[in-house]
Amino acid sequence: MSTDALAVLRGTRLRLAGRPWLTDAALGGGLSVLDALTLLAGRHSAPSPAGLLLWAAQTVPLLWRRRWPRAVLAAMTGLFTLFEILDPVPGKTPGPYFLIFGVYAVARYRPVRDGATATVLALAAATAVELATGRAEPPRPDSLNPDSVTAFAAYFAAAFLLGCGRRRIEDDARSLRDLNERLRAERETNARQAVVAERARIAGELHDVVAHHVSAIAVQARSTEDVLVTAPGPAAQDTGDIALEGVTRIAETADTALVEMRRILGLLSVGGEGEAAEPSLAHLDRLVQAAEAAGCRVTASVDGSALALAAALQASAYRVVREAITNVLKHAGPVGVRVAVGCDASALRVEVVNGPPGADHRPVPGSGRGLVGMRERVAAFGGTLETGPAPDGGWRVAATIPLEGLR
Repeated sequence: MSTDALAVLRGTRLRLAGRPWLTDAALGGGLSVLDALTLLAGRHSAPSPAGLLLWAAQTVPLLWRRRWPRAVLAAMTGLFTLFEILDPVPGKTPGPYFLIFGVYAVARYRPVRDGATATVLALAAATAVELATGRAEPPRPDSLNPDSVTAFAAYFAAAFLLGCGRRRIEDDARSLRDLNERLRAERETNARQAVVAERARIAGELHDVVAHHVSAIAVQARSTEDVLVTAPGPAAQDTGDIALEGVTRIAETADTALVEMRRILGLLSVGGEGEAAEPSLAHLDRLVQAAEAAGCRVTASVDGSALALAAALQASAYRVVREAITNVLKHAGPVGVRVAVGCDASALRVEVVNGPPGADHRPVPGSGRGLVGMRERVAAFGGTLETGPAPDGGWRVAATIPLEGLR
């Protein structure tokens, strides 16, 4: 068969699948017309109108085979039985073979138990009337004579199995369609969650990076303001007011920037924070330099074995130190800070301790998001975070991350 012919057949099949009533009309009405024409063409004398009508009517119920398959099979069986008993066309019998269309329908559109029961009852009624009228021979396992009960049973069984197979195929196709819909919905959900996670990651990085430097700006501006306010001499009278106004605006602008940044974080941070590649513990010198530039006195010690840990673990430890130093700049100002990163066979320990703030220090407003972020980063590795006042009036941040299974 040519490619064009196959394409035509495929297109016809798709059109029929989209309009099932066409198939039912072809089976019901088409077979009825074909039966009548076959009966007329095969006889020298025309049968009676009643006989012709009863002959053709046996396939008419197939028009409703999808909606009421059991009723269709029962109607077809009844019409066949009536035709056999009345014998309106002497010497001519269709046999129960038209019933295989009803058997196929009941097997395809009804549960197996209902279909099997209807099929057995139809077969019993058809074979009983065939045997009673003498038109069929008794069942013989070694014979498939078309007019034998054995052949009837074989054809009915084949039609039933075909119907069950088609029903199973349709059930599987329906299940696949449902699964595809669920997968599509899951893909959309995952895509939305990915967007939320990315927004949260951006929020976390914005807080960790920008807040650190803006806090340093605010601390430096306030330190300069304090110096200018207490600076002696006539020069302070002439230029100090201008400089004082400038640095005051710097501090106010930095505070405003922090407030606006936290407002943006409230819009972005919808879910948990994501993890991304970050500097390792080998880059703690950047944080130390930034803190010292803001006036802090920093001492830092890093255990060499900590530098051999996994990159993600080092990134989280780095972020804890960065957030702790940022909080020092915001809430304590230029004070002494001690950073210690230790590592042994059981755990990685990070500790940041700062001294008490000066009496004249004005803390930068905070949102508490930094502590939450540190706690979540540490908890992601099964660790714990301790925060609280130090004995000398300062503040202590201590994170402990177990290393079992993380190296």
